[in-house]
Amino acid sequence: MTSVTTSAPTTTRKVLRGRPYSLGEFTRKYRLDETEAKRLYEKFGPSATELDLLMAAKRRLPAH
Repeated sequence: MTSVTTSAPTTTRKVLRGRPYSLGEFTRKYRLDETEAKRLYEKFGPSATELDLLMAAKRRLPAH
């Protein structure tokens, strides 16, 4: 007899590095349109450290 074992789906959480950005704060800081800001925010999470590193790699300077 064949036995099938199922496990609950695993969810992975990214560790939050640095303080979190709000979506609005991230959008304003880098002068992004809402669609692009939301895409990056959902993909990389709210970590200010991660998002700042990403934008530096893209050579996008923060607005002053």
